[in-house]
Amino acid sequence: MKLGVLILAAGEGTRMRSRTPKVLHELAGRPLLSHVIETARDFSPDEITIVYGHGGERVRELLDAPDLDWCEQQQRLGTGHAVLQALPYLQRVEQVLILYGDVPLLQADSLRTLLAAMQADQGGSDLALLTVELDDPSGYGRILRNADGRVTAIVEQKDASEAQQRIREVNTGIMAVQRSRLEAWLGRIDNHNSQGEYYLTDIIALAVADGVEIACVHPHSEQEVLGVNDRRQLATLERYYQRRQAERLMLAGVTLADPGRIDIRGRLRAGRDVFIDANVLFEGEVELGDGVSIGPKVQIKDSRIQQDAQILANSVIEASEVGVGCVIGPFARLRPATRLAAGVKVGNFVEIKKSQVAEGSKINHLSYVGDSQIGSRVNIGAGTITCNYDGANKHRTVIGDDAFIGSDTQLVAPVTVGAGATIGAGSTITRDAPARQLTLSRPRQVSVEGWQRPQKPPRK
Repeated sequence: MKLGVLILAAGEGTRMRSRTPKVLHELAGRPLLSHVIETARDFSPDEITIVYGHGGERVRELLDAPDLDWCEQQQRLGTGHAVLQALPYLQRVEQVLILYGDVPLLQADSLRTLLAAMQADQGGSDLALLTVELDDPSGYGRILRNADGRVTAIVEQKDASEAQQRIREVNTGIMAVQRSRLEAWLGRIDNHNSQGEYYLTDIIALAVADGVEIACVHPHSEQEVLGVNDRRQLATLERYYQRRQAERLMLAGVTLADPGRIDIRGRLRAGRDVFIDANVLFEGEVELGDGVSIGPKVQIKDSRIQQDAQILANSVIEASEVGVGCVIGPFARLRPATRLAAGVKVGNFVEIKKSQVAEGSKINHLSYVGDSQIGSRVNIGAGTITCNYDGANKHRTVIGDDAFIGSDTQLVAPVTVGAGATIGAGSTITRDAPARQLTLSRPRQVSVEGWQRPQKPPRK
C-alpha cells in the first residue's frame, strides 16, 4: 500500500517562551522537527506532508527539501482541523501515518510495529494507535476501554471526569489510519468541547460506532513518545538522547570515562577499543578509527580521526583529517581543510588551518601554520608563524622534507623552504630558502655599555 506521512508542526509553543518556533528548538544540535523528518524518511513513503503554522515560514525555509510538501494551517483550530487541511496532499496514498514535530525521539521500529497492526493479512485494523502507560499521565488524553478491553474512545484531560483522569494508559497522538476512513471521519467531528477545537482523537469514537476495532501497540520505551512543551522537557529529552547514544557506543566497543558526560550532535562512528574521556563534544559527521583516544573537554566537528591517534585535552578539531598514530594537543586547534599524515605531532597552543602536513613532522609549541604544505620529518620550532595574509589575499608556504625551522621564525608567504634546509631561530624569511643550507636573518647582537633600565619614581 502507498504510505503517506503527515507531520503536525503548527503549534505555537508558548511555554517555550521564545521567538523561535517550538519545532526549531534544537535537540542534539538539530531542530526537533528534523528528527521527525529523518524518522519518516526511514519508510521511503510516497508522501511527506508537514502542517505548519506559527512562524512557519522560518520552519519551511530552514528545513525545506524536494521530498517534502508543506501545508499551512492559517487558523489553528485543533489537531483534527490540521489533518483536514492536509488531506488534499494525501489523495494518492492509501495509509496515513500521523506524527508530531515536537516528539523527536520516536524510533522507526515502534512505527513499524504500528503499521504492521494494520496489515490485512494479519487480521489488522483500519486504525492503529500508539499508546503508553505513564505513572503520571497528566496532560495526556486517556484511552477508554469497555469491559472486553476494546478501545471505545479517547478523552482529553480537560474533558475527562475524575475517574477517567486516574487512567494511566494515554494517547500519544501517533496513529496509522486508512486514508479513506480518515477523510470520512474527519467530516463528522465537531468542536463541542472545553477548548472549542476539532480534536483528531474524536475519530476514535466514530470508528467504534462504525464497527472498526481499534488496534493498539506500545513503543519500546515511554521516552520515545514524550513531547516537548517547555525547556525543562527539552533538557530531559536531550539527556535521554545522549544516554542512548552513549549506550550504543559502549555496545560497539567504545570505553566512555563517564557515559553521562558526552554530547553527540550529529553522527559519530567509532571503531573498537576507542577511549573517550569526560565532557567531549562531537558535532556533524565524525569518524574515529580503532584505538583512538580522546582526552577530556575535546571538541570534534566533521572530521576523521584515524587509527591509534591521540587527541589530548582541550583540543578543537573542525573539518580536518588526522592520520594514523598522530598526537594532537593539549590545547591544539585544527581548523577546516587541515590534513595530517601518519605520525604527525601537533602540540600545545598550535593552530593549523588549510594545510597539509606529511608523515612524521612535528609542530610542538605555540605556532600558527596556515595555507601551507609541510613535508615529511619537518620540525617546526616554538613560536613559528606562517604569515599567509597580506591584508587582501592569502598566500601559500611550502616546506620541503627534513627541514628544520628554528623557534620564533616568521615565514612571509609566498615562500618556499627547500628540503633539508635549516632556518635559524628568530629569522624573518621573505625569500625562498635553498635546500640543505642554513638561512637566517638577524641583526648582529649589540650590548650597550652603561645603559640603565628606567626606574619608577619613589612613592610619596
